[in-house]
Amino acid sequence: MTGNDRIKATKAAIGRTGYHAGVAAEMQIARDYERRGFTIACRRWRGAAGEIDLIARDGDALIFVEVKASRNFDRAIARIGARQQARIRATAEEFAGTQPHGTLTDMRFDVALVDGHGTVRIIENAFGHG
Repeated sequence: MTGNDRIKATKAAIGRTGYHAGVAAEMQIARDYERRGFTIACRRWRGAAGEIDLIARDGDALIFVEVKASRNFDRAIARIGARQQARIRATAEEFAGTQPHGTLTDMRFDVALVDGHGTVRIIENAFGHG
């Protein structure tokens, strides 16, 4: 195996680890929302603008949840910039357009953080309606 092949294999392994950590974090957050009485409507919903990690229902209202896992909460929250927020809003509007009340549906945007110890912090209405 050449040096380049080893680098590619290492990057692929890191990517797989990150993917599985993200899936585990999303499952943990989904269980947390369900425990609190919300219904999970969709996981990893993909629209033209991007993907929403979790979409929960609170009665007729929708909660769009962005899940971030990192070694600590500061690192996790730092990974959600203005461009990602705009992408999430656009994707949420696309999903809301599929609902009976369309974009008039009550909605909020939560950020769910999971640190390296599995501790969860949820920031409700993290970046508002836009």
